[in-house]
Amino acid sequence: MTSHGTAPQQEGAGAGPVSARLKGIDAARGAALLGMMSTHLMPTFGPSPQWEPTFVGLVFSGRSSALFAVLAGVGLALSTGKQEPRSGAGLWAARGGVALRALVIAVVGFVLGGLDVNVAVILVHYALLFLCVLPFLGLRLKALCFLAFGWILASPVLAYLVRPLLLDATPPLQLGHNPKAEDLETPGRLLADLFFTGYYPVFQWISYLLVGLAIGRLALTTAKVQLLLLAGGTVVAVVAKAAGFLAMESWGGRAALEALPGTRGYPLESMLQVNLTGLQQVDSWWWLATAAPHAGTTLDLLHTGGTAAAVVGLFLLLGTVAERAKVNFLILLSGPGAMTLSLYSAHVWVVSGFTNKPLPAGWTPEGMYWAQAIAAIIIGAFFSLLRRRGPLEWVAHQASRLGSYRPAAVG
Repeated sequence: MTSHGTAPQQEGAGAGPVSARLKGIDAARGAALLGMMSTHLMPTFGPSPQWEPTFVGLVFSGRSSALFAVLAGVGLALSTGKQEPRSGAGLWAARGGVALRALVIAVVGFVLGGLDVNVAVILVHYALLFLCVLPFLGLRLKALCFLAFGWILASPVLAYLVRPLLLDATPPLQLGHNPKAEDLETPGRLLADLFFTGYYPVFQWISYLLVGLAIGRLALTTAKVQLLLLAGGTVVAVVAKAAGFLAMESWGGRAALEALPGTRGYPLESMLQVNLTGLQQVDSWWWLATAAPHAGTTLDLLHTGGTAAAVVGLFLLLGTVAERAKVNFLILLSGPGAMTLSLYSAHVWVVSGFTNKPLPAGWTPEGMYWAQAIAAIIIGAFFSLLRRRGPLEWVAHQASRLGSYRPAAVG
């Protein structure tokens, strides 16, 4: 089982009943969940010494987690006014709801972080991302677009400058494991890992939520916007990936990185296609020219953010088709997509039972994946047909209601 995983996220404070949600958004989240599960359970690299990337590694690594983060931003936008953001007391109430929802997600994340599991659990990072975007929930579309683009350009450079200072500290300000409750005893190290030195650097990942907020401020029910997301996201993703390939393979980037002491012995050619986990990405500005998954560079953020936008556009179009045909064929994805916090947590718990242990006789990683994927689809569809939230979604929703409550004025 591989260690690079993602985690799901639900809509922001005040999310409406399941029946009122955009099915395309839930379906996109369900697709991301299944893609994430594949990277947890199936190999992303072939056997040594070639270490050739597998289909799962090439297609899903890095993209599923980015899609979840972008969808988190979309959900926040939908729950805070859609095209017209809330203001005044309504905005502050929404922020309170988002903050308490983030607290629930963080608690679940710390619990999962205490498991012995080789999955990079992202829930604590997601909770922190929710808190970080609270100041931006009242921004309109134009401001969000400029802010998102600026963050995508600047945050990787600033992170590249800050990261070596944190890694050179004694001891290094990096966890090397999933965040867990015990790490609260060393808050400086925990925050440094969450923001800069860990697997999902929140500082750069704020870009995804800003992109999602901007998408959520669009008229998502119109075919024009859906096609724009699909076409525009595809173009951005292709151009960013092509630029990264040229920088590495044609302009000398990979050769320069392979010469660094910290990369010797690593199959860098394959890692640039799948995942840069394990490499510190220091001592060369060429690191900023890669579009590799989980690189956290401008090109990586553009590629994965563009891919996420295209997927959102595609599933919104499919949702429109399903609505007009009056056939809910998206339920196989929208069902699990509406309760990903519960399903993701259950998935991580199940995977922990097989970590560092042989699989049961007759089972393969592929079989384990399909068993869990089918179970997730059945459970999600069942809850959807009953019009019920998942158990953890219910808890998060109640927390959101509590946080957004404002007593009525008297007199």
